[in-house]
Amino acid sequence: MELKAVGKTFERNDGAERLRLMVLTSDRGWPYSWEWEEHKSIHDCYVNCEVERAWRIVFEDLSECFSTDNETEFKPKKRVLIGTPGIGKSMAAGSYLLYKLLHYDVEKLQVAVHRFGNTTYVFDKTIQTVTKYEGNEISKIVLYDLWQRGMKGYIIYDVTKQGTPPASYFAPFREWGMIVVSSPSLDNYDEWATQVKATQIIMNCPDEMDVKAMCAWMKRDGDTDEQTKYWKMVEKHMEKVGPLPRHIFHANDFKARFGAVEDALEAINSRYADNRFILPGERLWYSKDPSQKLVRIVRIRGERGAERFRNTPICYFLGSRSANSLAKAMSEKGFLLFLLGVRKTISSACTDRFCLRALIFGRFVSAMAEELKELRPPARRGARRTVLKANPGAHPTEICEIPGVGKIDAKQNINHRVLYIPMVRDFPLVDCFFFVESPRRTLVGLQMTTAGEHRTTTSTVRQFTEHLSKFFNGWEEFAQGLSWEIIYVQHADSTPMNGWRRCDVVDPPSVGDVDHGRIAEFWKTTHQYQFTLTECFLRRML
Repeated sequence: MELKAVGKTFERNDGAERLRLMVLTSDRGWPYSWEWEEHKSIHDCYVNCEVERAWRIVFEDLSECFSTDNETEFKPKKRVLIGTPGIGKSMAAGSYLLYKLLHYDVEKLQVAVHRFGNTTYVFDKTIQTVTKYEGNEISKIVLYDLWQRGMKGYIIYDVTKQGTPPASYFAPFREWGMIVVSSPSLDNYDEWATQVKATQIIMNCPDEMDVKAMCAWMKRDGDTDEQTKYWKMVEKHMEKVGPLPRHIFHANDFKARFGAVEDALEAINSRYADNRFILPGERLWYSKDPSQKLVRIVRIRGERGAERFRNTPICYFLGSRSANSLAKAMSEKGFLLFLLGVRKTISSACTDRFCLRALIFGRFVSAMAEELKELRPPARRGARRTVLKANPGAHPTEICEIPGVGKIDAKQNINHRVLYIPMVRDFPLVDCFFFVESPRRTLVGLQMTTAGEHRTTTSTVRQFTEHLSKFFNGWEEFAQGLSWEIIYVQHADSTPMNGWRRCDVVDPPSVGDVDHGRIAEFWKTTHQYQFTLTECFLRRML
């Protein structure tokens, strides 16, 4: 797996072809599952780039200690491996670290220790034995004895129960390396990490191709139809709860997680949102907050290269639903404060899409209307002010979620003053839309964009109108004579759009010879506007 050095650590080399997944199989199962019922014992350890990266960092720590300049003093760094609950830190990263430590040069490293909850496994590499110990006292005695005998070791401490950090007796083992494997909950590691000056390793979630490779391995003995069917099931699970191996490979695990996610969404109200979401960084992980099920952590770097993490929606579906729930629950000022807070802790693309929910607030819409810049088409056409300026009171006041193709249970009536939000990432043409009745019947669509992306084609427009036809009752009749306004919303650091965006004629199978020319002509009647969303704009609303 290709990794490249970045400062004193490593990152994936996206420019190189790489092995997607490595599988280590143990006939006895891995220690993480030894306490389980035999039929549930886990035999396969999945090693993706994130798992390999964790080992490479530990390996460099050991190499530095065993270098010529440090032969007389073996003091490996203390580490905390932090990742979103359910991504496989314990099973994949913990097991792989143990595997690599057991194969590390025995002349240099004689002992590997794997600790789960109240159980400690001590691997004595010099005599090739593993011994199981229960309880803190006996573990302390055994480890102290090995340390007193001058043996060098490395400890993997897995926080299997919330709020159970390493016991105080681990701190004196300065000459032994140690890594704590934990969720982001500070109760699990903060006190120990502060005491021993441990540094963080942030482990990202597996991506879609990692999960697909895991599925391929699991169903390697099945036929093509079975493999395809299984992957489609797992893919649907990922769309609803995120790429969490603990919750997506089996239907019962998914149902339990989805129920917990629904409970977390229902728990969002104005008081809860104000308390938990305005500064959703490390603070979110101080307690058993149900909103933890709605987010994952992603690795970022501080000014001096130290690894830190940010929260981001665990998947597009839950990001949209949680943003919708927050907008409904909070006051306009509270929601804007939330947006300003998450700009520091969530990726900008997610934050800006969250901002679209502010369209249900009158002051936000009125202020945005004043900032809109009309994009004029090449053909001469008079300027026309947006309906948002002509009738600012017609802004949406509620939110309706639109499912993806094939997931529409029943058609809905068309309503004005409703903000329609797609629940799928690949929804065509716009990121949200609503209808205005006067001074003219208008569809107002908003699209998050940059100057160089989102080429509009006749195919895209056709897919959009077909989706509306499947979702709304009487769409064909309603669409007759309907004016369209498209607002392109740009990030603060994007190059501002200045020109009218044309609709390119394409001729795929989904758009026939009769339709695509008509769609291109219709697009020429749309009115387009540009708006730049900045932090300064949001602050003016407070």
